[in-house]
Amino acid sequence: MKRALLLVDHGSREPEAGANLDRVVAQLRERRPGLAVYVAHLELAEPSIAAAVAACARDGVEELVVHPFFLAAGRHAASDVPGAVAAAARAFPGLRVRLTPPTGAAAGIAELILATLPGE
Repeated sequence: MKRALLLVDHGSREPEAGANLDRVVAQLRERRPGLAVYVAHLELAEPSIAAAVAACARDGVEELVVHPFFLAAGRHAASDVPGAVAAAARAFPGLRVRLTPPTGAAAGIAELILATLPGE
């Protein structure tokens, strides 16, 4: 079964915001070379969630794990992303989709924040 990870962020018109997500994707691919990693944006940038889900289906993905790249389980992570993913996935009935909690809910988030402190 081909499995993939889809990282979904808010999206931004600022190029650096997209470049930041691209760096995270590169790190994920480096750490898990066999895992297909895709990216999507809720709004303001491409690819959209619908376009990314369609790309996954075209690539033969059978199990898609969607990770909301958000710090809090606010409206976007709790409602908007799951709703957009569900709507997009309806076009691909053979695609099994699961959502993870947002990034900010992950164990170890405190260590990540501390790692950003100057001199650490």
